[in-house]
Amino acid sequence: MAKDYPGSPKAQQLLESKKQRLAYILAVSGLCVVFYILGAWQNSAAAPKTPTTSTTISKIGCDSSHPLPNSHSQPAPSLSSSSFIASEPMLDFEAHHQLALDDSAASAGTFPACALNFSEYTPCQDRTRGRRFDRAMLAYRERHCPDKDELIRCLVPAPHGYKAPFKWPQSRDYAWYDNIPHKELSIEKAIQNWIQVEGDRFRFPGGGTMFPRGADAYIDDINELIPLTKGNIRTALDTGCGVASWGAYLLKRDIITMSFAPRDTHEAQVQFALERGVPAMIGVMATQRMPYPARAFDMAHCSRCLIPWHAYDGLYLIEVDRLLRPGGYWILSGPPINWKKYWRGWERTKEDLKEEQDKIEDVATRLCWKKVIEKEDLSVWQKPINHADCIKSRKVYKTPHICKNDNADAAWYKKMEACITPLPDVDSEEEVAGGELKKWPDRAFSVPPRITRGSIPGINAKKFEDDSKMWNERVAHYKRIVAPLSQGQYRNVMDMNANLGGFAAAMNKFPVWVMNVVPANSNHDTLGLIYERGFIGTYQDWCEAFSTYPRTYDLIHADNVFSIYQDRCDITYILLEMDRILRPEGTAIIRDTVEVLTKVKSITDGMRWKSHISDHENGPFNPEKILVAVKSYWTAEASTEQ
Repeated sequence: MAKDYPGSPKAQQLLESKKQRLAYILAVSGLCVVFYILGAWQNSAAAPKTPTTSTTISKIGCDSSHPLPNSHSQPAPSLSSSSFIASEPMLDFEAHHQLALDDSAASAGTFPACALNFSEYTPCQDRTRGRRFDRAMLAYRERHCPDKDELIRCLVPAPHGYKAPFKWPQSRDYAWYDNIPHKELSIEKAIQNWIQVEGDRFRFPGGGTMFPRGADAYIDDINELIPLTKGNIRTALDTGCGVASWGAYLLKRDIITMSFAPRDTHEAQVQFALERGVPAMIGVMATQRMPYPARAFDMAHCSRCLIPWHAYDGLYLIEVDRLLRPGGYWILSGPPINWKKYWRGWERTKEDLKEEQDKIEDVATRLCWKKVIEKEDLSVWQKPINHADCIKSRKVYKTPHICKNDNADAAWYKKMEACITPLPDVDSEEEVAGGELKKWPDRAFSVPPRITRGSIPGINAKKFEDDSKMWNERVAHYKRIVAPLSQGQYRNVMDMNANLGGFAAAMNKFPVWVMNVVPANSNHDTLGLIYERGFIGTYQDWCEAFSTYPRTYDLIHADNVFSIYQDRCDITYILLEMDRILRPEGTAIIRDTVEVLTKVKSITDGMRWKSHISDHENGPFNPEKILVAVKSYWTAEASTEQ
């Protein structure tokens, strides 16, 4: 058989045939790849919508198959725009994820409403439970949380007639009477002008026991003694805060205050504060440290707060010293200050009041504080910027000694100690212990000293800057998918797992304040650096209830909280706690894995939350998803009220 040489007609025909077959194979293969990619994209980006689920909610309600008390008897304060963006696709996991829910989630069902007497339920500050504990040093007013067999599985009702609170800044001066139906303070403190009842609302004139001219004028008096408007003072602590008028009026000076008061005979002080849109917690100085880190506050304040500062070897002033930043101020007004003028009105003898002041002065001196000034009703002390001289003075003052081997930030169920919390070492007497802070607002976005000094393992300046950038992007995404955020409908915000405080910093552009919560069992304690940034917060174990009244937060943010706690306690109770402290028509933003969020949603559906799970802001291929939920509006029945 003759060979087909290259260039012969037959060889050319074979070559052409091979080229055609190769082109055909390549074309078919290319089309297969294109259609595969297109199909995968459509499947992930446009999940099928079920006819029973809507991507938008214009009004929150309860479905008729599981009615709650008074679901529609009071017109809900409507959200003019949906909390969920219409173009945000809801993800349907049921068709694609075979997920076995744990027993708690699967058996959650529908949660009933609690009885009306639970309307102001504060689980860890329940007065009936508190009576079981020692009254010495007010231990019975501290946190005492219910045991597992005492936990409730019902939804805390809003009082009949509940309305959305006034928007900030109007809320500073007004609150609806139906939301906090307590007249006790308006009667008991009528002369002092704490609070007044005007028709269907309360008005807060800004008065206080020691500032009859109002909190604004009182703060002006303080400003004449120490500088409040130069940006050096940003975080403040108000002990025994009343209705928190001091903190409310400091806000316009860019000073944010952690106000606290116990749940006592002055009914609902902290509840009034939070209804006004002012930061506050239920708390008391008793036997345990306050749940804040060392060197947290630039200023602490007591205006007739009735705390025995000189007692127990100065234990409570020692705790204030732990909480104050180097160079921070402590301000005292009320007994025994200016006792020569007020001793008759205070119904105490001159000798008794003078002795009390002398003892306070002595404790302050032993703490190495400097008396800045005493003028009329105000007395101001300042903590030293370092302990160089204080260490030397221990040769003169044997007590209190400086604590040894102590974690100064440890403050979750940690007993107070009658020893001085040591400050970080310095190289010179002019150096600020722990590092000097920048002025507000630069301090919010600067790398905190606790990071630059390497105090927190694994966190450096680069990670801090990356975290800040990430949260700016995330909050920009929240603004798109949670419309009320940019409409000023939120005021009180909580971040349940604050990490480096990036969420709070990114939220600073909105008219809100953020309670930054660092879980007490976190691998890294970051609450101190959050305070260094000029924000406030607290430690918390989310297997227990938070120290606040029901309906005190408008927006709750939970970043991987349920992944952290799902093996530690029943997440059902964490969600019920979120429902307790969230206002009707308040919003929760929960970030977590698909598996965890599916469990969470199965529980919140039984709590009458309207929710959907959507993709991560970076797209569908990120395993983390976002659940956005709105708590339904409903109230207790009018007929059940006493």
